Amino acid sequence: MPADPTHLALLKAGLLLGWFALLFVLERARPAAPVPEEARGWRRVGRNLGLWLLNAGLSLALVVPVSAWAAAQGAGWRPGWWTGWAGLALDLLVLDLWIYWWHRANHALPVLWRFHRVHHLDRFLDTSTAVRFHAGEVALSALARAPLVLALAIPLSSLLAFEALVTLAALFHHSNLRLPARLERALAPVLVTPGHHWMHHHRDDADTHSHYATLLSLWDRLFASRARNARTPGMALGLERPDCTLAGLLAEPFRREP
Repeated sequence: MPADPTHLALLKAGLLLGWFALLFVLERARPAAPVPEEARGWRRVGRNLGLWLLNAGLSLALVVPVSAWAAAQGAGWRPGWWTGWAGLALDLLVLDLWIYWWHRANHALPVLWRFHRVHHLDRFLDTSTAVRFHAGEVALSALARAPLVLALAIPLSSLLAFEALVTLAALFHHSNLRLPARLERALAPVLVTPGHHWMHHHRDDADTHSHYATLLSLWDRLFASRARNARTPGMALGLERPDCTLAGLLAEPFRREP
Protein backbone atom coordinates (compact mmCIF):
# COMPACT_ATOMS: atom_id res chain seq x y z
CA MET A 1 0.00 0.00 0.00
CA PRO A 2 1.45 3.41 -0.98
CA ALA A 3 2.42 5.62 1.94
CA ASP A 4 -0.03 8.39 2.73
CA PRO A 5 1.53 11.69 1.55
CA THR A 6 0.19 13.59 4.55
CA HIS A 7 1.80 11.07 6.90
CA LEU A 8 5.11 11.35 5.02
CA ALA A 9 4.95 15.14 5.23
CA LEU A 10 4.40 15.01 8.99
CA LEU A 11 7.27 12.55 9.39
CA LYS A 12 9.54 14.81 7.36
CA ALA A 13 8.56 17.80 9.51
CA GLY A 14 9.43 15.90 12.68
CA LEU A 15 12.86 14.93 11.38
CA LEU A 16 13.61 18.49 10.26
CA LEU A 17 12.66 19.88 13.65
CA GLY A 18 15.54 17.92 15.15
CA TRP A 19 18.01 19.40 12.63
CA PHE A 20 16.61 22.87 13.29
CA ALA A 21 17.04 22.47 17.06
CA LEU A 22 20.63 21.23 16.68
CA LEU A 23 21.72 24.13 14.47
CA PHE A 24 19.79 26.61 16.62
CA VAL A 25 21.85 25.58 19.65
CA LEU A 26 25.19 25.31 17.82
CA GLU A 27 24.96 28.70 16.14
CA ARG A 28 24.47 30.35 19.53
CA ALA A 29 27.37 28.44 21.05
CA ARG A 30 29.69 29.13 18.09
CA PRO A 31 28.44 32.21 16.18
CA ALA A 32 30.16 33.36 12.99
CA ALA A 33 28.83 36.92 13.17
CA PRO A 34 28.02 39.07 16.19
CA VAL A 35 24.33 39.11 17.06
CA PRO A 36 22.97 42.68 17.04
CA GLU A 37 20.84 43.83 19.95
CA GLU A 38 17.65 43.95 17.87
CA ALA A 39 18.09 40.29 16.86
CA ARG A 40 18.41 38.98 20.39
CA GLY A 41 15.55 37.50 22.33
CA TRP A 42 12.52 35.71 20.92
CA ARG A 43 10.53 38.43 19.18
CA ARG A 44 12.26 38.17 15.82
CA VAL A 45 12.59 34.37 15.99
CA GLY A 46 8.93 34.16 16.98
CA ARG A 47 7.87 36.08 13.85
CA ASN A 48 9.91 33.77 11.65
CA LEU A 49 8.58 30.64 13.30
CA GLY A 50 5.06 32.05 13.05
CA LEU A 51 5.44 32.14 9.27
CA TRP A 52 6.77 28.58 9.38
CA LEU A 53 3.72 27.37 11.28
CA LEU A 54 1.38 29.07 8.82
CA ASN A 55 3.25 27.52 5.92
CA ALA A 56 3.17 24.08 7.56
CA GLY A 57 -0.62 24.29 7.51
CA LEU A 58 -0.57 25.56 3.93
CA SER A 59 1.71 22.68 2.97
CA LEU A 60 -0.80 20.12 4.23
CA ALA A 61 -3.72 21.98 2.64
CA LEU A 62 -2.19 22.88 -0.73
CA VAL A 63 1.45 21.99 -1.40
CA VAL A 64 1.21 18.27 -0.60
CA PRO A 65 -2.11 17.71 -2.46
CA VAL A 66 -0.91 19.64 -5.53
CA SER A 67 2.41 17.79 -5.57
CA ALA A 68 0.73 14.41 -5.05
CA TRP A 69 -1.78 15.12 -7.82
CA ALA A 70 0.91 16.22 -10.29
CA ALA A 71 3.05 13.18 -9.45
CA ALA A 72 0.09 10.83 -9.90
CA GLN A 73 -0.91 12.37 -13.23
CA GLY A 74 2.56 12.34 -14.74
CA ALA A 75 2.83 10.42 -17.97
CA GLY A 76 4.49 7.02 -17.63
CA TRP A 77 7.02 7.62 -20.38
CA ARG A 78 10.18 7.28 -18.31
CA PRO A 79 12.88 4.95 -19.64
CA GLY A 80 14.08 2.10 -17.45
CA TRP A 81 17.35 3.84 -16.54
CA TRP A 82 15.42 6.79 -15.03
CA THR A 83 14.19 4.76 -12.08
CA GLY A 84 15.51 3.52 -8.75
CA TRP A 85 18.43 5.30 -7.10
CA ALA A 86 19.77 6.63 -10.41
CA GLY A 87 16.34 8.08 -11.19
CA LEU A 88 16.15 9.68 -7.74
CA ALA A 89 19.59 11.27 -8.19
CA LEU A 90 18.57 12.67 -11.59
CA ASP A 91 15.25 13.93 -10.19
CA LEU A 92 17.09 15.75 -7.40
CA LEU A 93 19.48 17.32 -9.89
CA VAL A 94 16.63 18.50 -12.13
CA LEU A 95 14.65 19.88 -9.18
CA ASP A 96 17.71 21.68 -7.84
CA LEU A 97 18.23 23.31 -11.23
CA TRP A 98 14.54 24.23 -11.32
CA ILE A 99 14.64 25.86 -7.89
CA TYR A 100 17.72 27.83 -8.96
CA TRP A 101 15.77 29.41 -11.82
CA TRP A 102 12.62 29.79 -9.74
CA HIS A 103 14.66 31.63 -7.09
CA ARG A 104 16.18 33.82 -9.78
CA ALA A 105 12.72 34.58 -11.17
CA ASN A 106 11.61 35.65 -7.69
CA HIS A 107 14.27 38.35 -7.83
CA ALA A 108 13.65 39.35 -11.45
CA LEU A 109 9.84 39.57 -11.61
CA PRO A 110 8.29 42.37 -9.49
CA VAL A 111 5.13 40.42 -8.63
CA LEU A 112 7.18 37.51 -7.27
CA TRP A 113 9.69 39.77 -5.54
CA ARG A 114 6.88 41.36 -3.49
CA PHE A 115 6.42 38.01 -1.76
CA HIS A 116 10.03 36.85 -1.74
CA ARG A 117 11.35 40.09 -0.23
CA VAL A 118 9.67 39.12 3.06
CA HIS A 119 12.46 36.55 3.36
CA HIS A 120 15.11 39.18 2.62
CA LEU A 121 13.94 41.86 5.03
CA ASP A 122 15.32 40.03 8.05
CA ARG A 123 18.14 42.14 9.52
CA PHE A 124 20.01 39.11 10.78
CA LEU A 125 20.39 35.52 9.63
CA ASP A 126 20.08 32.35 11.64
CA THR A 127 18.24 29.05 11.31
CA SER A 128 14.87 30.77 11.78
CA THR A 129 15.45 32.84 8.61
CA ALA A 130 15.55 29.61 6.61
CA VAL A 131 11.84 29.03 7.25
CA ARG A 132 10.76 32.67 6.95
CA PHE A 133 8.72 32.75 3.73
CA HIS A 134 5.43 34.40 2.88
CA ALA A 135 2.55 31.99 2.34
CA GLY A 136 1.97 33.53 -1.09
CA GLU A 137 5.46 32.53 -2.20
CA VAL A 138 4.98 28.99 -0.90
CA ALA A 139 1.70 28.61 -2.78
CA LEU A 140 3.07 30.10 -6.01
CA SER A 141 6.11 27.84 -5.83
CA ALA A 142 3.98 24.70 -5.55
CA LEU A 143 1.77 25.74 -8.46
CA ALA A 144 4.74 26.74 -10.63
CA ARG A 145 6.47 23.41 -10.01
CA ALA A 146 3.45 21.27 -10.90
CA PRO A 147 3.92 21.51 -14.71
CA LEU A 148 7.51 20.30 -14.37
CA VAL A 149 6.39 17.37 -12.22
CA LEU A 150 3.73 16.51 -14.80
CA ALA A 151 6.06 16.83 -17.78
CA LEU A 152 8.88 14.74 -16.30
CA ALA A 153 6.64 12.33 -14.37
CA ILE A 154 8.58 13.04 -11.18
CA PRO A 155 7.33 10.69 -8.44
CA LEU A 156 6.13 11.94 -5.08
CA SER A 157 9.00 10.14 -3.33
CA SER A 158 11.51 12.28 -5.24
CA LEU A 159 9.59 15.46 -4.39
CA LEU A 160 9.50 14.64 -0.69
CA ALA A 161 13.19 13.72 -0.68
CA PHE A 162 14.05 16.97 -2.46
CA GLU A 163 11.97 19.11 -0.11
CA ALA A 164 13.63 17.48 2.89
CA LEU A 165 17.09 18.12 1.43
CA VAL A 166 16.21 21.72 0.58
CA THR A 167 15.06 22.40 4.13
CA LEU A 168 18.14 20.73 5.61
CA ALA A 169 20.36 22.77 3.31
CA ALA A 170 18.50 26.03 3.94
CA LEU A 171 18.72 25.62 7.72
CA PHE A 172 22.45 25.02 7.32
CA HIS A 173 23.36 27.85 4.96
CA HIS A 174 21.20 30.45 6.70
CA SER A 175 22.66 29.54 10.09
CA ASN A 176 25.09 31.73 11.99
CA LEU A 177 27.26 28.73 12.74
CA ARG A 178 30.99 29.38 12.50
CA LEU A 179 32.50 26.57 10.48
CA PRO A 180 36.20 25.74 10.54
CA ALA A 181 37.79 27.61 7.63
CA ARG A 182 39.14 24.43 6.06
CA LEU A 183 35.72 22.77 6.18
CA GLU A 184 34.05 25.81 4.58
CA ARG A 185 36.63 25.83 1.78
CA ALA A 186 36.16 22.11 1.21
CA LEU A 187 32.36 22.30 1.03
CA ALA A 188 31.91 25.56 -0.90
CA PRO A 189 32.88 24.28 -4.38
CA VAL A 190 30.11 21.67 -4.16
CA LEU A 191 27.49 22.75 -1.61
CA VAL A 192 25.95 26.08 -0.63
CA THR A 193 27.54 27.08 2.69
CA PRO A 194 26.76 29.91 5.13
CA GLY A 195 29.68 31.88 3.74
CA HIS A 196 28.22 31.52 0.25
CA HIS A 197 24.57 32.22 1.04
CA TRP A 198 24.97 35.11 3.48
CA MET A 199 26.15 37.23 0.53
CA HIS A 200 22.71 36.71 -1.00
CA HIS A 201 21.24 38.57 1.98
CA HIS A 202 23.74 41.44 1.90
CA ARG A 203 21.99 44.80 1.82
CA ASP A 204 23.97 45.71 -1.30
CA ASP A 205 21.69 45.13 -4.33
CA ALA A 206 24.39 43.57 -6.49
CA ASP A 207 25.02 40.94 -3.84
CA THR A 208 21.34 40.41 -3.05
CA HIS A 209 20.69 39.56 -6.68
CA SER A 210 23.34 36.85 -6.81
CA HIS A 211 24.03 33.42 -5.28
CA TYR A 212 20.66 31.85 -6.12
CA ALA A 213 21.74 28.22 -5.63
CA THR A 214 20.09 26.12 -2.93
CA LEU A 215 21.80 22.72 -2.82
CA LEU A 216 24.63 22.66 -5.34
CA SER A 217 26.75 25.80 -5.60
CA LEU A 218 27.80 24.91 -9.17
CA TRP A 219 24.70 26.62 -10.64
CA ASP A 220 25.99 30.04 -9.61
CA ARG A 221 29.28 29.38 -11.35
CA LEU A 222 27.64 27.86 -14.41
CA PHE A 223 25.12 30.70 -14.88
CA ALA A 224 27.39 33.59 -13.80
CA SER A 225 25.46 34.60 -10.70
CA ARG A 226 28.29 34.63 -8.18
CA ALA A 227 28.78 37.70 -5.99
CA ARG A 228 31.96 39.73 -6.42
CA ASN A 229 32.32 40.36 -2.70
CA ALA A 230 33.01 38.00 0.20
CA ARG A 231 31.17 37.67 3.48
CA THR A 232 32.33 39.76 6.42
CA PRO A 233 31.13 39.24 10.03
CA GLY A 234 29.50 42.66 10.38
CA MET A 235 27.94 43.00 6.92
CA ALA A 236 24.57 44.79 6.78
CA LEU A 237 21.58 42.55 6.14
CA GLY A 238 17.95 43.24 5.29
CA LEU A 239 15.80 46.34 5.71
CA GLU A 240 13.07 45.20 8.07
CA ARG A 241 11.49 47.84 10.27
CA PRO A 242 12.36 47.28 13.95
CA ASP A 243 8.68 47.37 14.95
CA CYS A 244 7.55 44.85 12.32
CA THR A 245 5.02 42.23 13.43
CA LEU A 246 3.88 38.91 12.02
CA ALA A 247 0.80 40.63 10.62
CA GLY A 248 3.07 43.25 9.08
CA LEU A 249 5.11 40.58 7.31
CA LEU A 250 1.95 38.98 5.92
CA ALA A 251 0.79 42.37 4.66
CA GLU A 252 4.20 43.35 3.23
CA PRO A 253 3.62 42.16 -0.39
CA PHE A 254 0.50 44.33 -0.60
CA ARG A 255 2.10 47.57 0.53
CA ARG A 256 1.86 50.37 -2.02
CA GLU A 257 5.62 50.95 -2.05
CA PRO A 258 7.43 47.68 -1.17
